[in-house]
Amino acid sequence: MRVLAAMSGGVDSAVAAARAVRDGHDVVGVHLALSTAPGALRTGSRGCCSREDAGDARRAADVLGIPFYVWDFAERFKEDVIDDFVESYAAGETPNPCLRCNERIKFSALAERALALGFDAVVTGHYARLEDGVLRRAVDNDKDQSYVLAVLTAQQLSRAMFPIGDTPKPQIRAEAERLDLAVASKPDSHDICFIPSGNTQAFLGARIGVRPGKVVDAETGAELGEHDGVHGFTIGQRKGLGLPGPAPDGKPRYVTAIDPGSATVTVGAAESLDVWTIEARGAVWTSGSVPSEPVRCTVQVRAHGGIAPAIAEPVEGDDSMPGLRVHLLEPLTGVARGQAAVLYQPDQDGDIVLGSGTISGTSPQRHQFDEAASVGSR
Repeated sequence: MRVLAAMSGGVDSAVAAARAVRDGHDVVGVHLALSTAPGALRTGSRGCCSREDAGDARRAADVLGIPFYVWDFAERFKEDVIDDFVESYAAGETPNPCLRCNERIKFSALAERALALGFDAVVTGHYARLEDGVLRRAVDNDKDQSYVLAVLTAQQLSRAMFPIGDTPKPQIRAEAERLDLAVASKPDSHDICFIPSGNTQAFLGARIGVRPGKVVDAETGAELGEHDGVHGFTIGQRKGLGLPGPAPDGKPRYVTAIDPGSATVTVGAAESLDVWTIEARGAVWTSGSVPSEPVRCTVQVRAHGGIAPAIAEPVEGDDSMPGLRVHLLEPLTGVARGQAAVLYQPDQDGDIVLGSGTISGTSPQRHQFDEAASVGSR
């Protein structure tokens, strides 16, 4: 099989490409130039798409003896990932740019070009497993990236390969060392790849500007303070609220609601963060078929954490886009619009991805289920 290996310049993608070569595929390596300032140097574990990363990817390809190219996707990345990230925060949401990158760049723009050039699949260094077209969590739960891949359709998954999802990270580094890959000890990248400083608020502030508003109390409606923009807040946030102290009862305050229209940030007690129902837009069912009845599942609302048993059902959504309604069987806190709600199969190991949607709303109201009613386990 002729495959295109996306090589970021890190150890994971290098070993993924090496395994594709080992398995007898005809492999070509490609580094995606996603930065508008590709000459910038990487700083430790922060940043990506730098001159250093491209060089590391090329050297890995040389060791593996495969052709190597650099493809410029910087403009597409800016439009589909960075601009989307900024607009989402300006709208009071908390997006995950890795989801958008996978959905719109690596498994859309890149895959489309690869297929047009005669490649059969795209190989990446994601920690996830694909078994007979079924997306599953990685063996290394600490590194699992199935959450950020759950936006992929059945068609996109059919042309994807994740060769390292069956191996813990320490073994991947050891394998890279045995292969004489210089990236064996290269630090993992952290934070948001296009914000190498790690200062998300400064990045957003420079692009959104000052949009002052009020911080109000959830119970009394009293004004407690002012802020420079809703992009500086997320649901469940406790620190950096700009308030002189805790609530009168001595308990900490948390962000419980964000209204971008009025630029109002509401704060309240921890108890008011409990969510029992989640509405989501842009639903994707990774099997390719929409369930005909509610599905018992486990839902995850953050890349690391925010997991609860639930019953999910497809809904029509807005503008004819498929939607998703998730009824939680245990409450979750810190559930923000813009995050993804990813559904996993609850039985067996609970590691099969069923689908996902982008969270568009939440409710503290608990749905009462008739246990005798038909609910599928899928």
